[in-house]
Amino acid sequence: MKTSDFDFELPEELIAQTPLAKRDSSRLLVLDRKSGAIQHMYFYDLPKLLRPGDCLVLNDSRVLPARLLGHREPGGGAAEVLLLTDQGDNIWECLVRPGKKLKPGARISFGDGALTAQIVAVGEGGSRKVRFEYQGIFLELLDRLGKMPLPPYIKMELDNPDRYQTVYSKEMGSAAAPTAGLHFTQALLEQLQAMGVRLAYVTLHVGLGTFRPVKEEDISQHEMHSEFCTITPETAQIINETKANGGRVICVGTTSCRTLESWAASDGTLQAASGWTNIFIYPGYRFKVLDTLITNFHLPQSTLIMLVSALAGREHVLNAYQEAVAQKYRFFSFGDAMFVGNIIDEPEKKNPEALE
Repeated sequence: MKTSDFDFELPEELIAQTPLAKRDSSRLLVLDRKSGAIQHMYFYDLPKLLRPGDCLVLNDSRVLPARLLGHREPGGGAAEVLLLTDQGDNIWECLVRPGKKLKPGARISFGDGALTAQIVAVGEGGSRKVRFEYQGIFLELLDRLGKMPLPPYIKMELDNPDRYQTVYSKEMGSAAAPTAGLHFTQALLEQLQAMGVRLAYVTLHVGLGTFRPVKEEDISQHEMHSEFCTITPETAQIINETKANGGRVICVGTTSCRTLESWAASDGTLQAASGWTNIFIYPGYRFKVLDTLITNFHLPQSTLIMLVSALAGREHVLNAYQEAVAQKYRFFSFGDAMFVGNIIDEPEKKNPEALE
């Protein structure tokens, strides 16, 4: 298949720049993966689509305030560093600006010298290996000095940085939010648990490679970025029990999906696992664990829209995107959501209050 097969027209005004006041008030497009039938709901209607015995799989990674603004030493020229991957011994793989000025040996100061850094080497794709020097605890300094690394298509600063974190985020390490989870409130999660839906948590630290365009015209030639992920023994047990009892495994976000599919056995069972994954899921892939996906609307020609197309078919997905544009859904990180799976009941029975 060609990268251009996953293109669609998106008016710029539909790219959400800020989150809604209430997380679960976003709209929810429900797509039947087999028939392509579409329903229009709200995210707070999610309990109508789930049933006792289902399992929601959530990525509990937390976004680092990884964007550091400082000054070059000596001279005082402005410098920006974006943390990507912790390589140990206080060395991080980073993106830097201005790249021409920040060559090996260059030094940067942040927060009046509370944190300093030296460029150690040039990495792949123009990244830098950066050694940090500081007193105290690095993550506490990041909380004080760092800014949220919002995606490049978001032009506005956040009033409340916690809105770029899920309410269940715990494990610090992502350079971007697992955005499908941003729609959940604690009250909604408790409501789902009360009705018999089980919650299971995985960790995948999202890298900025998630925004990297597919440059190969033949998608099978695309080299996928690597990300670190973990499945705990408890999560593996919950998912195995769900499958054995006939429940559905519903992944919240492509990151949860990629984590499970990376480590599942051929029969769909899981064991505790931890490591790097570069799994690339596109049409033709046979899912081993996932039954249903909750996800946001993704960039044209991206690996993420290819993953959704692997689940529901390219034609169904692009038709759903066309409908979302026509109905003025909000797109990307702070936008609305999709529920992609086998729908239990007929649309008119499931959602009598659907949007027109």
